[in-house]
Amino acid sequence: MDSTRAFIKDAKRVIIKVGTAVVTRSDGRLALGRIGSLCEQVKELNSRGIEVILVTSGAVGVGRQRLRYRKLIHSSFADLQKPQVELDGKACAAVGQSGLMALYESLFSQLDVASSQLLVTDNDFYNPEFRMQLCETVNSLLDLKVIPVFNENDAISTRKAPYEDSSGIFWDNDSLAGLLAMELKADLLILLSDVEGLYSGPPGEPHSKLIHTYIRERHLGEITFGDKSRVGRGGMTAKVKAAVLAAASGTPVVITSGFATDSIIKVLQGERVGTLFHQNASSWVVPNEVEARDLAVSARECSRRLQNISAEERRKILLDIADALEANQKLIKIENDADVAAAQQSGYEKSLISRLTMKPGKVSSLSKSIRILADMEDPIGRVLKRTELADGLVLEKTSCPLGVLLIVFESRPDALVQIASLAVRSGNGLLLKGGKEAMRSNAILHKVITGAIPDTVGKKLIGLITSRDEIPDLLKLDDVIDLVIPRGSNKFVTQIKASTKIPVLGHADGICHVYVDKSANMEMAKRIVLDAKTDYPAACNAMETLLLHKDLLKSGRINDLIIGLRGEGVTLFGGSRANEELDIPLAQSFHHEYSSIACTVEFVDDIHAAIDHIHQHGSAHTDCIVTEDSEVAELFLHQVDSAAVFHNASTRFSDGARFGLGAEVGVSTSRIHARGPVGVDGLLTTRWLLRGNGQVVDGDKEIVYTHKDLPL
Repeated sequence: MDSTRAFIKDAKRVIIKVGTAVVTRSDGRLALGRIGSLCEQVKELNSRGIEVILVTSGAVGVGRQRLRYRKLIHSSFADLQKPQVELDGKACAAVGQSGLMALYESLFSQLDVASSQLLVTDNDFYNPEFRMQLCETVNSLLDLKVIPVFNENDAISTRKAPYEDSSGIFWDNDSLAGLLAMELKADLLILLSDVEGLYSGPPGEPHSKLIHTYIRERHLGEITFGDKSRVGRGGMTAKVKAAVLAAASGTPVVITSGFATDSIIKVLQGERVGTLFHQNASSWVVPNEVEARDLAVSARECSRRLQNISAEERRKILLDIADALEANQKLIKIENDADVAAAQQSGYEKSLISRLTMKPGKVSSLSKSIRILADMEDPIGRVLKRTELADGLVLEKTSCPLGVLLIVFESRPDALVQIASLAVRSGNGLLLKGGKEAMRSNAILHKVITGAIPDTVGKKLIGLITSRDEIPDLLKLDDVIDLVIPRGSNKFVTQIKASTKIPVLGHADGICHVYVDKSANMEMAKRIVLDAKTDYPAACNAMETLLLHKDLLKSGRINDLIIGLRGEGVTLFGGSRANEELDIPLAQSFHHEYSSIACTVEFVDDIHAAIDHIHQHGSAHTDCIVTEDSEVAELFLHQVDSAAVFHNASTRFSDGARFGLGAEVGVSTSRIHARGPVGVDGLLTTRWLLRGNGQVVDGDKEIVYTHKDLPL
């Protein structure tokens, strides 16, 4: 929930205005799905005891569509050849109003909600008695839990035309909704639009940004409005005008999308959707709406400067970072201890606290990894392939940075150090968003690392995002952010993937298996299994499921292994067979990542059953076989479709540093771009450099292609 919108949750009387572009489709017909969703949300608010007043447009549009159809079916072919006269707007309103209200009545009755129709005109509001009676009638309806549905009575309005005259107390349904908010003392006004809210420019333009909180002093001169609504009267200009007036009179307003199925509910939950108008907004400390884009653009500019310096200068930056971390170990420990203490006091799970804690020697270990990374071959600008296309025409395929990376991670502050060092090594700009539980640790690590970056490159090479509210804005910046790498729970990663057009690299689960075959050396198997489970239970490469060949049960060879696990305090859960044979609690699911000192055990018939089990229940992260049978081992290595597959080695080896990558930004279970532990190479792409001496294509008349590979 956005802290600046917490007050919305207390709203008791809400006016919802739905525009013509929301209630009708592009062909003029009613958008039944959107209207149905609107009615369902109104029903939910009504059942919560929230008073809801609906202001609807759409009658003119519906009437026009109906009258056009009637005219068409009664026209001769000769009539259709004549110039078509525009239909009278007032007649359209009269025809369309009954159909629109009939639909609302039908949908609300299906939801066991009563509704009523109130048609008003501008002239009505000049009469004080009318206004008093209007308030009494609406209050009576709301007491009876009836939904008042307002619309301007365009059919008998004294306006010259429904879409032309903008004079009077109100001039369209947006301003009518604003007027009603003041008259009826509403706690909140929601204006539903065909876009997500108010943008700094036309929403279709790439550099337009959604404004979350409208501040008149800041935004009045910055906003460029696009065309008005395709079907309604005013479009966004009218909504903003109505919102500003209502907010100034004390009714907060949110402009948001009527196309989303849950936008009204999200607004009432205080979520940061749409654009908020509030009379006190200018006094709030509101995050700068352009900060997200500015961070990304600055990171890209610094990235380009980083690429332009020499390989030795880039190496020195890494060495300076390593030295700075070691020089600030005490300060880092103080901040990390504070985070751990706060997490313990808040009752966080032990697995999260384990990931959060930077144990003794961790900073030194990270510094060592950075120095190893610094001594690796410089990855930027490497020539990967040289080809002679034709005489004097040479093409090179070279390595280059992806651009700007957005890494969203939970809990582990050491991940910040690894990711930042990899970004520097690969020449990428970087935006980091860590979990709130590691806020102090992340802040000090970011300060130390950026402090070691010279001004010739720029400290904005690595940006630290401190507010969760900025994440939705960042995920929309597909023109300035090139890759998102989320590190967290399955739900978290899935949400990120569903919220962005930017390519996403990562894994949702770390459900790693160890399969102990019937030919396994059981002493070796015990060492591997205990290490895979107990070395770091919270890691994504820790064993979560132990698969055992059924013959091991008959021979009793697994007893020492099971005793060893229990002796290390591992809680065992069983599949249907292990539950019965080992008398252990039944596992609720095979697809479960414990991230703690617990695991699932199950028996399988053979190697094929083990592979099938892994494919059905695993997460394609890391899986291991323990066996002395080389044929079985090769079968497992080649058929298990996971990012990392091991023979007679702990799953804990699935790590960028242990693979010799220097560090890792995470482990990818994707099949595109990079897979497994992602180091420097996974943060690079390629570009083509072509060198010639005046060649032109000209239909390929005079050029002779050789396509000859050249030495690097």
